[in-house]
Amino acid sequence: MYPKPRPALRPNTYEFESLPLVKPTGFREYDARWWIGHPGSSVPPEINLMGVQALGLGLGTLLGRLGVRREIVTGHDFRSYSSSVKYALVSGLMAAGCRVHDIGLALSPMAYFAQFALDVPAVAMVTASHNDNGWTGVKMGAERPVTFGPDEMGALREIVLGGDFALAGGGSYVFVPDLAERYIADLAGRPKLSRRLRVIAACGNGTAGAFAPRALSALGCEVIPLDAELDYTFPRYNPNPEDLEMLHAMADAVRQEGADLALGFDGDGDRCGVVDETGHEIFADKVGAMLARDLARVHGPSQFVVDVKSTGLFMTDPVLQELGARTDYWKTGHSYIKRRVKELGALAGFEKSGHFFFNAPVGRGYDDGLVTAIAVLDMLDRNPGRTLSELHAELPRTWGSPTMSPHCADEVKYDVVGRVRERLEAMRSQGQPLAGQPIRDIVTVNGARVTVEDGTWGLVRASSNKPELVVVVESPASEARMREMFASLDGILRENPEVGAYNQTI
Repeated sequence: MYPKPRPALRPNTYEFESLPLVKPTGFREYDARWWIGHPGSSVPPEINLMGVQALGLGLGTLLGRLGVRREIVTGHDFRSYSSSVKYALVSGLMAAGCRVHDIGLALSPMAYFAQFALDVPAVAMVTASHNDNGWTGVKMGAERPVTFGPDEMGALREIVLGGDFALAGGGSYVFVPDLAERYIADLAGRPKLSRRLRVIAACGNGTAGAFAPRALSALGCEVIPLDAELDYTFPRYNPNPEDLEMLHAMADAVRQEGADLALGFDGDGDRCGVVDETGHEIFADKVGAMLARDLARVHGPSQFVVDVKSTGLFMTDPVLQELGARTDYWKTGHSYIKRRVKELGALAGFEKSGHFFFNAPVGRGYDDGLVTAIAVLDMLDRNPGRTLSELHAELPRTWGSPTMSPHCADEVKYDVVGRVRERLEAMRSQGQPLAGQPIRDIVTVNGARVTVEDGTWGLVRASSNKPELVVVVESPASEARMREMFASLDGILRENPEVGAYNQTI
């Protein structure tokens, strides 16, 4: 009988090497994420390798109970410990009766692609995405192209923490040696771009460095790699195209090289950030609005899905209205948007974080930073003689913040967001102004997105994969109004002592 996982164990002890450690908070809304630690860290681990094995046992058990064929794709990102985590996961999956197809070092979208290319129903990609070194995690799914949401994650959590494993045995393992070549060939199996675009491919020394420059070159681009050498210490910055440090490095490279644009990829390659030829960082939600215009011109009136962190332009842009575009604002999170895109049969879904989802004929419905990059390049190709900054300038002007993330412990962050939501609803019911104006509406599908009379809005929600809150503000009126909204929301947040410092601010 396999031992029941423990919520806490002290490292460098007999128990730590003999029992599975799985901290319950690692089961997030739509993927799993734990602090596994690294040498010199004083933060205690939240999972050990035996705990990862227990996760594999639980996932294999869940597949059986869902009636899904126990066959699964797995891969790992480029970190010093990711392959060890993957092999621990594989041992658990095999013990639960799964046939495991290991694609080796990979991007998350390569694992999703492999589900289709190998005709395999399930996926378990070992990645901490853009999180700091010391974090690990698994992105999972059992119904391509979607990944697990709260129901599946809740069921998996109960199986693992309860030690309710079905040790079916009879599993097997096969290594797939050529998946990367098949993936790149699939991306490049189309006409080359008519414009010879000069592109910075920024990879932050993460996994994308092994694949993105090759794929973009195959499309006919002149590629200038930036931090594309694999180095799991991430010597310059974390590979996160939502982080201003990476965006500023991309901007400097564009200006230095005279490039047409820079495309930046996160640690597991499912997100893409964009910098125009002037060195201006275009936030992903604005890139999404530009792509929505382009796609609606090509494909006619189209349905789109965006997350609640995204710009209000998807609803108010007169060009999108004229093109017959329809937009649904939905919960933040790659799993939520992916499922919503599938449910609505939307042409595309856009997240402010840079997760973009394209259905046929553009993509297969999952988030892939390289497919996003190709969509941006195609948009430029369809506008000969136009620059990215010119296309961006055609959007109505708004002033928006980056995604700001004050620290808040996993155990209390949802309670804090609930208090903020109640406070805002009480202010509206009592006629109290926010940022100097009456509250017009509050969207509570994911946290609280509050809009005042002039269209200025702010969002507070709980991060789904880190001990943080998420704060975003935007104004169609002025930068000053954006800052007023931030100051007002921050004042409400500071009523809660559990809220810590921001990772960045405006």
